[in-house]
Amino acid sequence: MTFGEKFKAERLRRRMTQQQVADALDINLRMITRYEKGESFPRTRESYRRIAELFGCNINYFLAEDDDFDVSDKGQYSEDSRRDAQQLINSMSGLFAGGDLTESDKDAVMQALEKIYWDSRRRYHRMNASDAKKSDSGQE
Repeated sequence: MTFGEKFKAERLRRRMTQQQVADALDINLRMITRYEKGESFPRTRESYRRIAELFGCNINYFLAEDDDFDVSDKGQYSEDSRRDAQQLINSMSGLFAGGDLTESDKDAVMQALEKIYWDSRRRYHRMNASDAKKSDSGQE
């Protein structure tokens, strides 16, 4: 989702008018319209912070653009897992897009995430192999 799509979705989710949001952020109504149409973006990190605070979201959610991975349509996830995965993706996207990490810190974060992923895959395969052996031997 783009910033404008997220902005509008959060405004509608909270049942706020564009004027109410403009008043709360102390900006003009035209700017709200431009945000929602994707014609304009906040210029400062402070502006993003104020928007996130108004909508009760993490600032990184608004800093991240084009979340390619969307878990909402995947039937195999529980609602909590979907929400947690999407929150992690949004946070990571924002952290990499607008965060204060150096390039080497970003690399270290990615390496740590990859390690977590591959370790969990190994554990999963070991558990399944162990379960298969128990089933084959009649143990349960």
